[in-house]
Amino acid sequence: MMLLNGKRALVTGASRGIGAAIARKLAREGADVVITYEKSADKANEVVQELKGFGRKAAAIQADSAIPADVKRSVAEAREFLGGLDILVNNAGIIRVAPVESITDEDIDAQLGVNVRGPIAASQAVIPHLGKGGRIITIGSFFANNVYWPGLAVYSTTKSALISFTKGLARELGDREITVNLVQPGAIDTDMNPASGDFAAITKPWIPGGQYGTGDDIANAVAFLASSDAKYINGTELTVDGGLTA
Repeated sequence: MMLLNGKRALVTGASRGIGAAIARKLAREGADVVITYEKSADKANEVVQELKGFGRKAAAIQADSAIPADVKRSVAEAREFLGGLDILVNNAGIIRVAPVESITDEDIDAQLGVNVRGPIAASQAVIPHLGKGGRIITIGSFFANNVYWPGLAVYSTTKSALISFTKGLARELGDREITVNLVQPGAIDTDMNPASGDFAAITKPWIPGGQYGTGDDIANAVAFLASSDAKYINGTELTVDGGLTA
């Protein structure tokens, strides 16, 4: 039996990588899915065609996750297209690596905009339309708790902010039987952080199994949290990192 049969989901920033894997998993589990993208229209449309191949209703909406008006518009359009929303996955995120003493205001603002303000804006827009059993799931990072390398202070700050946001929002929505949770990926093999890249060489020794995870590892966690099986999991962080932070 599919975990999410009949559910309607919006996944932000899902034209590639972890977001695309999440969208595919939700569709396989029975959900109709809308994704957002900023620039990669061709890739987003490829993902949509895959989702339709699972027999699901699917669409892609252009939206800049750093612009609250764009985010709120995308929620409204997704809700109209799907006839409602049951699941919001705040996946969109960016990283800028630089020491605090030299990082530009532009890079600080960009990370705060996409990584923090984006999930807040999307959640604000979707909350009035979520019913009993609604789900808000945000994708954070293991860097929220452990900053292993220099140059990641600002990025890690944006991801740690999501912990407090998740806990606070869970308090606010618990009496409506809506859960709010955070998934914190570790080293995941994507085009932005390939398992064969230079960064992987210094990361793999920290992972007990010595291997990067895949987008599917994160997607499986999200699908579980989105399902009724996870109805008593609320306001928590699920770190999916192969033991990197053990």
